[in-house]
Amino acid sequence: MAATEEGNAAAWVTVEEWAGSSASALSLTAVLTASPSSLTSRSVTPDYVPFQMWDTLQGLSTYIRAMLSTQALLGAIGVGEKSATVIGATFQWFLRDLTGMLGGILFTFYQGSNLDSNAKMWRLVADFMNDLAGVASGATRAALTQHFALANNAADISAKEGSQETLATMLGMGLGMLLAHVTRGHALGVWVSFLSLTIFHMYANYKAVQSLSLTTLNYERSSILLHYFMENGGVLTPQQVSKQEHILPFWSSWRRLLGIKLPHEHVAKTRPYYRNDNYFLLDKGGSVHIFIHKQATATDVLKSFIHGLVLAHLMQKNKSGHSDARQWIDEKYNTFISKLQIEGYSTERLLSHSIVWRAHWSHGPSEEKLE
Repeated sequence: MAATEEGNAAAWVTVEEWAGSSASALSLTAVLTASPSSLTSRSVTPDYVPFQMWDTLQGLSTYIRAMLSTQALLGAIGVGEKSATVIGATFQWFLRDLTGMLGGILFTFYQGSNLDSNAKMWRLVADFMNDLAGVASGATRAALTQHFALANNAADISAKEGSQETLATMLGMGLGMLLAHVTRGHALGVWVSFLSLTIFHMYANYKAVQSLSLTTLNYERSSILLHYFMENGGVLTPQQVSKQEHILPFWSSWRRLLGIKLPHEHVAKTRPYYRNDNYFLLDKGGSVHIFIHKQATATDVLKSFIHGLVLAHLMQKNKSGHSDARQWIDEKYNTFISKLQIEGYSTERLLSHSIVWRAHWSHGPSEEKLE
């Protein structure tokens, strides 16, 4: 079998298979010509390979630690000892599964609709908090798979990820069995190995999500992009935004001021600025509150949030708030969205929490009505 490469620009690889009874009696049996770039770069995003590399490494550390944990658990319930009882071992194993299931139920109730909006953050949280991984990891994995699939090949990517995880599991179990055998009977060695693998697991996980350059718009990415556009007139690439984006959850400071409920008497002074929109804004207590109409579309929600960010930015500079924000939206919003699309961002919607409160209002010749 021989492989040749012709032309650096095309980077095509030809693989030929020859068969025969001797070196002088060979015949060509198969020819395969392929371009590596066509197999990868055109079907997945550039951040796919580094993410999968770090994700595989953290998976390996997980399975090795699982072997050490299983060995310690079986030893704790008396496996190999004459005094061990079947009912005692069964009860302890049941308690382990029960605590994991209860944790998953509680987490679903608390954060179910927020996982798609902050996929990177919750992917990291899922691996740090192993008891909740079944909920958060599965939900964010679907969002990341859609991000990677440039050619609408999400099923193909999912299948390959499954094969990769199976291979990592087999390799991790083998290495774990070897390490468990080496550290058997040495408690200090088990603890040092487990803690070292845990630290490496968290580091690899952090590097995996840090390598992601998502093109969807959530609260923080929208804010970073808008701030740069208002200051410089340009748009950052997804890779540049990724370097500024916070990953750890306790660094996120976004308050839920989108789609809130407020008595209608507080909004009469600002409604005239939003007569043609399916939303309106209210600045109150140093915060910008956003009201969403019942008939508002996903693009209306995105526009309302950008409008709110513009209003907050102008208020910090002691400008005249609503009128200047209205002028900015009328003159520059479409340009901003067009530049985002050129850089590859998805501008169809804003990834946000579920909007519970939606209002209905109508305009009359001399009054407004809000419900």
